[in-house]
Amino acid sequence: METKKQGNNWTAFYDPETGRYFAEIIYTSREGREQYHYEITQEIYSRLGTFCDDTDNERLIKTAKMTYSFENTMYGTLGPERTVWDEEACGAMEEAVRRQQKKD
Repeated sequence: METKKQGNNWTAFYDPETGRYFAEIIYTSREGREQYHYEITQEIYSRLGTFCDDTDNERLIKTAKMTYSFENTMYGTLGPERTVWDEEACGAMEEAVRRQQKKD
């Protein structure tokens, strides 16, 4: 099974060791940076990359449970600068990303 899918602003991971799926959306511009982590389902993961427009992939990811956000723009933050809603899921995603990067 494929363990990583990627678009312009999003990356999704499957962690075979835990059987969990995660996604990250990052927007970077002159105005600042926004970063969001989600714990997604197998159904969402399987549909990612099947759309013609990456915006549709991002919309699908955003239907899942958000576990972390970072928003820092020159116009001020849209909310708390950093917010973690689920420490365990956020840590599990970071570990899955580290293992994936070692494989690449």
